[in-house]
Amino acid sequence: MIINRVSGFVLPGTSKWLIDEVIANSRMELLIPLALFALGATVVQAGTSYLLSNVIGIVAQKAIMDMSRKIHEHVIHLPVRYFERHKSGELLSRIMDDPQGIRNLMGTGIVMLAGGMMTAIIALIILFVLFWQLTLIIVVVLIIFGLLMVYAFRKLRPIYRKRQKIRSEVSGSLGETLGGIWLVKVYGSESREQIKFSEGVERLFKLIVKTIRGSSATVALGLVIAGVIGAMMIILGGRAITNDVITLGDFVMYLFVVGVMVAPIVQMAMIGTQVSEAFAGLDRIQGLLNNIREDEDEHQRTALSTMRGEVVLENVHFRYDETVPVIQGVSLRAAEETTTALVGPSGSGKSTLVSIIMGFSQPQQGRVLIDGRDLATIKIKDYRNYLGVVMQENFLFDGTIADNIRYAHPDATLKEIQDASRIANAHQFIESFPDGYDTIVGERGIKLSGGQRQRISIARTILSDSKILVLDEATSNLDTESEALIQEGFRNLRQGRTTFVIAHRLSTIRNADQILVMEQGRVVEFGDHDTLYRMEGRYRELYDHQHRYEQDLYVNPGEDFATNIYTK
Repeated sequence: MIINRVSGFVLPGTSKWLIDEVIANSRMELLIPLALFALGATVVQAGTSYLLSNVIGIVAQKAIMDMSRKIHEHVIHLPVRYFERHKSGELLSRIMDDPQGIRNLMGTGIVMLAGGMMTAIIALIILFVLFWQLTLIIVVVLIIFGLLMVYAFRKLRPIYRKRQKIRSEVSGSLGETLGGIWLVKVYGSESREQIKFSEGVERLFKLIVKTIRGSSATVALGLVIAGVIGAMMIILGGRAITNDVITLGDFVMYLFVVGVMVAPIVQMAMIGTQVSEAFAGLDRIQGLLNNIREDEDEHQRTALSTMRGEVVLENVHFRYDETVPVIQGVSLRAAEETTTALVGPSGSGKSTLVSIIMGFSQPQQGRVLIDGRDLATIKIKDYRNYLGVVMQENFLFDGTIADNIRYAHPDATLKEIQDASRIANAHQFIESFPDGYDTIVGERGIKLSGGQRQRISIARTILSDSKILVLDEATSNLDTESEALIQEGFRNLRQGRTTFVIAHRLSTIRNADQILVMEQGRVVEFGDHDTLYRMEGRYRELYDHQHRYEQDLYVNPGEDFATNIYTK
């Protein structure tokens, strides 16, 4: 950069020699050397500009890549609660878009700012030597211009920050709309979603208008400053030449050097708004990175190399905020290789309790013990290596069926994948596809039915070979025949594993070793199926009610099915 900027002063410098020596004193022998010297300096300037742009451009892109990696690595280690509060589209925008502003800091911005300052300093030294009186006035004008620019950037920075925030919100809302496009179309909500999107982009447009006006004003101010400096040079320079204070060659060189100095200053004004936008993006990135990761204290925890599978909860309390308790004093012991079922109405705390067992949420009071060790002292990654989960809402990646099944075990062979699929009663329907296990499932598995997605998810969990198994409504999307086969597979799967089952269909958990009946975050009944049924309490009430309901729906083959459901 130093070579580049210094070589830029050679051409203005030759103007003095051209006028004062070649023209005024008729020293024509200097004409060719001056021309070659100016040409050589221009070639050097062009070459260094090319190298500088390449080096800075590559560094800037690498900085963007590194920052995106850092943000992504931080985000995927945030607690699950963070993702429950933020839309995926918003996070996507913050990972991919916000780091782009670094280009203006590490790329063109640093060249213009640092290079412009370097040029201005060199130019001011030359100008002071040539005509210090006029240069002193120019310095005062530039200081005033700099103060105005600092004020403008301070005003623009919060606007840029808000603009990026709204852009992320609009992206998140759009992602939600596209993800739920079936629901949008079923309820004819296209116009409503269009209005919501239009309102978002309208808010974004108004902020963009403000930033455009602000940046345009700074550029215009820079041009005005250039005009003021030009006017002063005409007045003071003209008088200095007529009074023989400076030579004509000195004045022409002065004009050139001022032009060399003012041009990057105007560019600095232009790039300043982009730098403000970049700092606003960095502010948002810093805010994101300030969120505590779930493995923040991982270095203080101990490793977990083996696991038997015993899970004990001691007086566990949990709440999402200060006013709403979700889990209240729950204690239980799940011995290794046993099945524990959690039942109760929606909102009773079953899923939250399982989330605590999986380490996604930490109790505010009480402890979770794994093989007698406090879960809070165990490396969370080591612990989750022994977890297998089939959730109520199954997620499949856009790829092949085989890739989705082996997600928990990337090195699994095709035979292992097929064996897991057979246990999950998925092998038959997978083989019926033309591409078999190489069938592409589409985004979120959209090309498969709900039951097929469920069985692939079950096969994925089977292949994980976990010690602790969590089944959250694992057979909710299966027909009766498939469910019967899956339940047989689960009985084999539960051998050697500690299993937690959340089920609304109580008929599927009759063989559980222990059943916890939950109400409002508390365990109100505890025991196996026979014990709880004989107690004639809440479990008996839930079981009989559900049994009668299923009989009313499905045991009357003579009635029209739709009418039967409607009336019952």
